[in-house]
Amino acid sequence: MKIFNMSILRTSVTLLALSKTLVPTQNLVGCRTIKRWVAPTLRELNRRAKKLGPQKPEPRSGFVEWNYRAELFAFGKRLQEDFQLPLLQTAFTQQSYIAKEEAKQRELGIEDVDIKMSHNKELAAEGDRIVKEYVEAFVVHSLPKLPAEGHKAIVSYLMSTDTLSHVALHLGMKELLLDADYPPSNESMAESLKAVIGALEKSSGIERSYMFVRDFICTLLNQRDILDLWNIENPEDLLLQQCKARKLAAPEPRLLGDCGKNTVLAAYHVGLYCDKKLIGKGFGEDIPTAVKTASLDALQTLFGIHDNMKPLNFKIQVENKTAKINK
Repeated sequence: MKIFNMSILRTSVTLLALSKTLVPTQNLVGCRTIKRWVAPTLRELNRRAKKLGPQKPEPRSGFVEWNYRAELFAFGKRLQEDFQLPLLQTAFTQQSYIAKEEAKQRELGIEDVDIKMSHNKELAAEGDRIVKEYVEAFVVHSLPKLPAEGHKAIVSYLMSTDTLSHVALHLGMKELLLDADYPPSNESMAESLKAVIGALEKSSGIERSYMFVRDFICTLLNQRDILDLWNIENPEDLLLQQCKARKLAAPEPRLLGDCGKNTVLAAYHVGLYCDKKLIGKGFGEDIPTAVKTASLDALQTLFGIHDNMKPLNFKIQVENKTAKINK
């Protein structure tokens, strides 16, 4: 037993000596990456945060060094646009903010409330017209084979409140927007973006506003699946209508292959033929699903919207004071 203990002791001493020769002592002292005070500090901060409870987010304008005019100027320079600062400030001013300031002054006992500020309703209406005009022209020009239903669905996506508020948020409009509530709602963000486009049209002309819509809104179509934006409920009926419009025979489904019949892993491969030509093919767990998938594949071929389609051109120019695209 003593011999065994002595052998273990000798082995430990040897390993310790070897470790000291391989790793110097000064390196062992500085190898700790997390200090002992970190965990207690984080626990204390977490305890204080729970004691305070949920806190309302504070706007950036509440900080001492906030300079609103400088922020407006920097906003235009970041976008490489020349805005008239009074118009830009109006574009960021919501009607609810003016009503809130008027109520504050009445509470202070001011009888003649006169806030010399204008809200962005008119600029937002003008911006909405510009966005709709250009987006419709861009979609029709970029996807000419798509039917009117597809154009309408894509335009609705690009002009939706969620899409416009997403663009406004990533352009840094959240802190510049003067609204009664903070953080502002998606509706306020979308309306503010339209108002900024309207202010740009009055400051730099219609062509700059069209280019703004092209660069920041239309580019959201980049690498997007069109069928994700346009939900086709009955692809078989739409395919039949398209074949009739092109004076083609009705599509005929044929079973190309199957495997795993009568099992939970069944798969069917169906092809659609029109005038003895394969126009689409698809897979599914049953034949109706495979026919629907093949119909979608055929529609993608007819409309030229496959995943490997030619990328959209986001460098096209516009004509002066129109939303017509110059090729």
